[in-house]
Amino acid sequence: MLHPVIRPARADEYDEIGRVWMESWVSTGLAEASEFLLANLRARIRREIENGWSLFVADDNGTIAAMLALHLPKRYLDMLFVGPAYQGQSLGRQLLAFTRTQMPDEMYLRCVRENEKAWRWYEREGFVFEKEEVEPSNGFVMKCYQWKR
Repeated sequence: MLHPVIRPARADEYDEIGRVWMESWVSTGLAEASEFLLANLRARIRREIENGWSLFVADDNGTIAAMLALHLPKRYLDMLFVGPAYQGQSLGRQLLAFTRTQMPDEMYLRCVRENEKAWRWYEREGFVFEKEEVEPSNGFVMKCYQWKR
């Protein structure tokens, strides 16, 4: 596979980005695909962009392979989701390397505690666990991490 190109997302892609987000989230085993979930994620994309997200995609010749949402002023990696067809091909590592070009000195992230595959990966990538907290909007226990150069 040639590496997909990481670039800013376009507004006309938000619905497709929501689908990739849902499929990736469902692949964790922590949710089931539904029209309700898809509609919520699509609405959240628009809301989060209004609240400061910088949204990027991994574009594989016109196919959205992954999404990456950063909140640069807060030095926060908010979302990194790779579509199931692209998982296991180092695309997550490519997205994280790109993220480090955007926030080269320090960044934070949160990961659902039950998503062990994800948080173990972040730990291997140099993120340091800080604390756990409950996300009030959904009740998930979140593991909070920091990375410094």
